[in-house]
This record gives sequence, structure tokens and C-alpha cells, in this order.
Amino acid sequence: MENNVSEDLNYIFHSISETEWERLLPHIERVEIHLGKILYEPGTKMSHVYFPTTAIVSLFYALENGSSAEIAVVGNEGIVGISIFMGGESTSSRAVVQSAGFGYRIRSSIFLEEFNRSGPMMHLLLRYTQTLITQMCQTSVCNRHHTLDQQFCRWLLLSLDRLSSNPLNMTQELIANMLSVRREGVTEAALKVQKAGLIKYSRGHITILDGGGLENRTCECYQVVKTEYKRLLPSKLAI
Repeated sequence: MENNVSEDLNYIFHSISETEWERLLPHIERVEIHLGKILYEPGTKMSHVYFPTTAIVSLFYALENGSSAEIAVVGNEGIVGISIFMGGESTSSRAVVQSAGFGYRIRSSIFLEEFNRSGPMMHLLLRYTQTLITQMCQTSVCNRHHTLDQQFCRWLLLSLDRLSSNPLNMTQELIANMLSVRREGVTEAALKVQKAGLIKYSRGHITILDGGGLENRTCECYQVVKTEYKRLLPSKLAI
């Protein structure tokens, strides 16, 4: 869709009708999203919904003892804040920026008003929500049954699909938190994959050298998620 906000791409915005776009346009704010920024905390009412373009946001579930695990990632294919239109207003997860960049945001009340019109956008958002649920379920299965090596490759591929650039710039600590392992585990997994010639790894920087090789090395979880996105969000912007 042609627009005068920015050349940045987000699947949701570029898949809605002209009528929906024109209603939302006056309320869209382009924002820079910094690494490590928390977009929402568990149990808090969200003031805005976010549409990443060049940033990636991780959704975490945190336990009472302070440990946490990533349950999904959102990039230029989606939206951060589905609980606004799913009826909950808040959620039990935390949203943290895992890769800095840009995106858009809209006040939650404005966006909910548009969703409640029950037009094409509502159906698009419900399809997107189904893909996000698939990713959450597959992540849970992967963390339980597959090796750290396979999980690391899956995570790299999901992140790369949502970025327009390579390398990935992320701290070792953040990667460890996302995979729910010690930093030493991240280093070991990264060095193994680097030794196989698939990535170039240095502290905080990961360059993908062979995406196909990563796909062959990872488990089936990555392809399950990717196939579901392509089925429900058929577009050149869908991953």
C-alpha cells in the first residue's frame, strides 16, 4: 500500500484496505525502539499497540523467582499488543526489544475502535493471532524436546526472517535470557554453529553465512511456524 508515513514495511499496515488506512493514518506515530526497552509488563494495561518494522520484540514469560523464557518473537510481520483486541487489555507476559530499530504505534483505544468495526482488519488480526499462538506452542515444544544447538538455530532463523539486515546485533546476556540458558551455553552453541561455517560470531554480533545450512541443522519447529505464517498471511511481506 502506498502511504506517506514511511518506507518501512509492516505486514499489517500494508495488508489493510484504503478505507481502514485512511482512518488510522492521523493516529499513527513512528517511533524508535531501543534495545532492551520494555514495551509492556505483565498485568499492566497497554496504552499503545506497536507495529515493528526494523525492530524485533521478544515476548517473555517471567516466573516468581526471576527467571524467564521467550515464548515468541514479533517483527515486521505483526503487532505487539494482541490482548487489546482479544478482550484482556493486559497479559501475563512481558514484551522486550531484542533488536533495536523502528516501528509505529497507535493508542490502544483508537486501535480497538477500528477492530470493533468488524471489517477486514479484524479478520487479518485474528489470522495473525493464530500464527502467534502456533509460534508460542512450537517454542514450548522445542524448548522441552530439542537440543540447545537446534533451539539456537531456530532462534537465529526466526530473527533473521524479521530483519531486513544481517548481522544480528544482540548481547550475549539477552540471547541467554531468550533461550533460558546460561551465557556459557550460548557461547558453546554459537561456537559450534560457527565451526560448521554457518555463522560468524563475535560478542554481540552474529552474521548469518549460510541460511540453508541453518535450516538443515535446526529442528522441524522452524518450518512448522514458517509454513503457518505463509498459509494464514499470504503476502510478499509474510515470512
